Amino acid sequence: MAGCIARRHRTTLKDIAYKAGVSEATVSKVVNGKTDVSEQTRARVESIMAELSYFKYPATGPSPKLVEIAFNHLDSEWDMDILQGAIKAAQEEKVRLILSQFSTLEEFADEWMEEVAARRTLGAIAVFLKPSEDLAKRLTSRNVPCVFIDPWGDPASSIMSVQVDNWSGGLLATRHLLELGHRRIATITGPDSAICANARLGGYQTALMEAGVTPDPQLVRHGDFHKECGELYATELLQLPKRPTAIFAQSDSIATGVYTAAHNLGLEIPRDLSVVGFDDSRTAVFLYPELTTVRQPTKQMAETAIQMILDTRSGNPPKDRIVLSTSLIIRKSTAQPKQ
Repeated sequence: MAGCIARRHRTTLKDIAYKAGVSEATVSKVVNGKTDVSEQTRARVESIMAELSYFKYPATGPSPKLVEIAFNHLDSEWDMDILQGAIKAAQEEKVRLILSQFSTLEEFADEWMEEVAARRTLGAIAVFLKPSEDLAKRLTSRNVPCVFIDPWGDPASSIMSVQVDNWSGGLLATRHLLELGHRRIATITGPDSAICANARLGGYQTALMEAGVTPDPQLVRHGDFHKECGELYATELLQLPKRPTAIFAQSDSIATGVYTAAHNLGLEIPRDLSVVGFDDSRTAVFLYPELTTVRQPTKQMAETAIQMILDTRSGNPPKDRIVLSTSLIIRKSTAQPKQ
């Protein structure tokens, strides 16, 4: 009796175009990340690509053990700690790491996504970028699991992410100052479009209200996470008619700027001003006096992201969102307010 083996039909651009009711050229534009396609058409084509399990790269042959990591910027200790954590985890898991940097989400999505798919990577890590459900779907349709580290905005439930408990960090920092006796506590935050900054601000406000202190909008400054922002806004705060006795700086870089502003105004830390930072970067122990700060497990965030990708590849997908704990590291920059 003669036997036969049915060969699985490999999905082509023609198959996708037929089902989507568009031309093969339009499908090709979507596959290659071109921008001259309407969002409605792109969404329909992407949906059918996922349904038919279409991938641009060949479905056979060994897949190299590569993990991509993309940064919005690489100009802070926080970024470098993330990168070091990723390198350590990659070495332990015997995978190679490919590093990219992009200034905009559009550049990240349009230029980088197809390169990732073509290299047949195990997965991708996006650091401090605004999560996009559309981007995640486009990566998924190409069989590329993506994890966002400390995403700029609030990711949808379908997007994998690793974050720290920023709200609890803000709570810990402010409670510490309250327990020392401070009541006029200012804070300098990151951008109000960043979910981590909003969470830290929320923890700060909650701690004040718990202690019966009404949050004063005049003591809140929205900036970024850099030293220049800290110096500018601390100078403003410390020249108020009734200046704060303590400042919660929502990054160690901001705290460095607060130190500069205090020095320029002839104020001594912590005698005249207590300061708490956030990150526990290497800078914290080089400042004088050493900085009390909230420690976030930065390197562990990167290690966790790589493990999430490997778990997804092994058929054991993790929770979509993993939140790591923060802790307060008390050093010498905080003390009871001067009577």
